[in-house]
Amino acid sequence: MMYERIRKRIVECSQRMYAEHLVSATSGNISIRIPGREDMFAITPSSESYDTMTAERIVIMTFDGQVIKGPDDGKPSSEWRLHAEIYRAKPSVGAIVHTHSPYATAFAVIRESIPLILIEMQPWLGGPVPLAEYAPTGSLQLGLNAARDLGDMGGCLLANHGVVAVGPDIDLAYTRATYIEDAAKIYHMARCVGKPVEIPLN
Repeated sequence: MMYERIRKRIVECSQRMYAEHLVSATSGNISIRIPGREDMFAITPSSESYDTMTAERIVIMTFDGQVIKGPDDGKPSSEWRLHAEIYRAKPSVGAIVHTHSPYATAFAVIRESIPLILIEMQPWLGGPVPLAEYAPTGSLQLGLNAARDLGDMGGCLLANHGVVAVGPDIDLAYTRATYIEDAAKIYHMARCVGKPVEIPLN
């Protein structure tokens, strides 16, 4: 019953993420830590359309890559190590949203972090959005870099890749992902018309 509820929630958030253009095609992924289990999480499957994704397609797995529950013909997201290493390093994280949202990913491509330029960034994200060092997609090193460079912030950019947002639950992780894209869009627009002024970190 717990698995069913978690799997349905991941599908709901994944389809919302797609509808709100935080990802395109089958890019990005979402996971939720399994309550009461220190080494397990549920994650979106590899290379499947969000439009037709169902709860039964969501994969339950361990941090070491063992699939506990999932479709016979399905595999976990190729980025499962990214999620596993963040969960391993940060016990307070209960959910992860990984997007390829265009404005934020544009800054990831030029390898620039997003400074503290909006008043809502501090309460919702903890401050500026840091940049995690580049590593190949799907690699263990990508997960290690993200877990390290994320620090205590609510999310980070992945160099030449996208965005990772975290939270104690899926609602906050998703909200943080949208705030990161909003901050990136406004920062881009501000740079087009002038020099953005950073807010001092309290």
